[in-house]
Amino acid sequence: MTQSSQPSGTPDIQHLISQMTLEEKASLCSGKDFWHTQGIERLGIPSVMVTDGPHGLRKQAEGADHLGLHDSVPATCFPSAAGIASSWDRDLIQGMGEALGEECQAENVAVLLGPGANIKRSPLCGRNFEYFSEDPYLSSEIAASHIRGVQSRGVGTSLKHFAVNNQEHRRMSVDAVVDERTLREIYLASFEGAVKKGQPWTVMSSYNRVNGTYASEHEELLSGILKEEWGLEGFVMSDWGAVNERAAGLAAGLELEMPSSGGIGAKKIVDAIQDGSLPEHKLDAAVGRILRVVLRAAAEKVENASYDRDEHHALARKIARESMVLLKNEAGILPLKRSGRIAVIGELSKRPRYQGGGSSHIIPTQLGRIYDEFVKEAGEAQVNYARGYSLKQDDTDEALIAEAVKAAGEADVAVLFAGLPDAYESEGYDRTHLRLPENQLRLIEELSQIQPNLVVVLSNGSPVEMPWLGGVKGLLEAYLGGQALGGAIADLLFGTVSPSGKLAETFPVRLEDTPAFLNFPGTGDRVEYREGLYVGYRYYDKKAIEPLFPFGFGLSYTTFDYSDLRVSSAQASADQGVEVSVNVTNTGSVSGKEVVQLYVRDVESTVDRPERELKGFGKVELQPGETATVSFVLDRRAFAYYDVEAADWRVESGVFELGVGSSSRDIKQTVEVDIEGDAPIMEPVHRNSLIGDLMRPGRLTPDQKALLDDFLQGGLFTPPAEEAADTPANEEGSSSEDEDEHGSADMMAAVGRYLPLRAAVGFAGDPDGEHKLNELLERINR
Repeated sequence: MTQSSQPSGTPDIQHLISQMTLEEKASLCSGKDFWHTQGIERLGIPSVMVTDGPHGLRKQAEGADHLGLHDSVPATCFPSAAGIASSWDRDLIQGMGEALGEECQAENVAVLLGPGANIKRSPLCGRNFEYFSEDPYLSSEIAASHIRGVQSRGVGTSLKHFAVNNQEHRRMSVDAVVDERTLREIYLASFEGAVKKGQPWTVMSSYNRVNGTYASEHEELLSGILKEEWGLEGFVMSDWGAVNERAAGLAAGLELEMPSSGGIGAKKIVDAIQDGSLPEHKLDAAVGRILRVVLRAAAEKVENASYDRDEHHALARKIARESMVLLKNEAGILPLKRSGRIAVIGELSKRPRYQGGGSSHIIPTQLGRIYDEFVKEAGEAQVNYARGYSLKQDDTDEALIAEAVKAAGEADVAVLFAGLPDAYESEGYDRTHLRLPENQLRLIEELSQIQPNLVVVLSNGSPVEMPWLGGVKGLLEAYLGGQALGGAIADLLFGTVSPSGKLAETFPVRLEDTPAFLNFPGTGDRVEYREGLYVGYRYYDKKAIEPLFPFGFGLSYTTFDYSDLRVSSAQASADQGVEVSVNVTNTGSVSGKEVVQLYVRDVESTVDRPERELKGFGKVELQPGETATVSFVLDRRAFAYYDVEAADWRVESGVFELGVGSSSRDIKQTVEVDIEGDAPIMEPVHRNSLIGDLMRPGRLTPDQKALLDDFLQGGLFTPPAEEAADTPANEEGSSSEDEDEHGSADMMAAVGRYLPLRAAVGFAGDPDGEHKLNELLERINR
């Protein structure tokens, strides 16, 4: 069933609309209360519930304070988006979505508010734990899988926060100023694939302004791009309290205002229609979109639905295992032996931070605490615990330090559980630095001096600086692993399962290295995205900056070999696309999973492009010695850039390098393919056209080129002689006169390359030159 189809047995939508009063239609475009849509009882239109997600159901109990975050019904708390994106596993995330849909059905929830597909522009964004990636392709693929899973169970999703919502600082008023190409290739692309492949029932507009206009009343975004261009069939709702002017929002494409405005929004719509400033057909269209979703939700409601809490907890453990990333494993310190003496240090092991703060905060159905699960998996090992630090303060407690040092010194290996306390990152505010708390930094320093076999496990929603990395042998990034994080961490540390997560974001050495450092979070209510396309690994690659850990990086307990990279054809048209295949072999002694990443590079482009861009990935599980073929299909979009002048995606003809590897900085094999792209756009030649641009291959037709050659060789302008190019200026034995002549030729060639046609006329001094130029322009532009 497509979104636009009408479930059997449901009322005819247009007939329903024709029976409504103006006031009734307007009322449907605002919430009934904090969590419900408005219904119309006399017409049999139900009120349905929407509620927070996206990594778990946050349905607040009846009568609870809606701003409170701890009064929701118990639900499975899966890992947050920062973690699940690091699984790089579409099927796994779709399975998570299916489980979320089942829980929504059991709690009579029609729409789950999520997933969040905003780009991680800066690691300082306080809500990054709730977003997938710095890369739009990875983000959109994971979001689409999440959406398909939830909606397969008859429950809608609300893809959020559309668009360019990349900080919490002044989020309800800030103006995100971003150029159109960057907007299309980075910030909108993260949503585009999710909409086209997942068809979310709803999309949530963000609080901020985009290039001067509030997202909730941005007609180009909500109607032109989201609905007309991308084909969204559902409706757009506001983030809670994000509506600026209600009638303007509806006119732009914002169908539903949330939460209820107590009738204020509906009255503004009615007044605007009555005074003629808002056409009633726009209201009818909005009501139609809302009704399609509401009636579908009612038709697909599963009566007496339930779910198996233990089964979902086991799924959460599996997802957490796949999402955690092994970042360092010096001398094979991991997996740990189930014997000897192990010191477990850190309050986070007994008071785990397993989710982020704010509207996505879940009350879990159960909680697998790290220390308890660690002891269960430790076998015959003697496990001793030391608190090490306090989560309630950053100041160092010398007694806790001394206790931890003693425990570590008496052990064969020490495992420190470190990370960011709740107060460090949350919805509502951004981080101001990338450091761990001071008491944890001091603890790591002391432990590394007494215990050479030190392993650190991090619980955090976004990157941290690691000046201490050289003093530890093992490092596991556990992110915010959900309610089953304890068991997942134990499974990985003791080798029950080999780690297979890969970073969905770059970890910088220091904050000052990050792309948006000079322009985050902006000044006053204006933030300029001056880094443009160069977000995440695109920036580090272009600037040749060595990150702490690159995008796509992650270790395993086994090893993999790549071989026989091949393409379906060495030459292909962009519309035809290219099939790419590579063999991957497990060359180690244990089973494991590898994430094979495919990057595309335009070898020579007339426009500024990143060094490489992710355009495909696949996760494969292999037994020792086993080989599998991983295949990709690259369509024209994989080779395209957004041409602002043409207002379209275009592919330049030429050679593209395809590279497969285990991270953005570890490309194992490459192959080139010659792509026939779009025909050049023949822009008119004018008096300020540069000679070098006109001479570029493909810029002019052969007939136009001949006209230009005749014009340039007609005495008005003589291109520099090329004879000197045969003899390098610094060739041994060349005279200073030769060098002067060669340098002069180079200078003249450079001048000619960037000389406008009008200047060629002026330099020639021909009294009839202007007439000849006008004649050329008339003939060449016919």
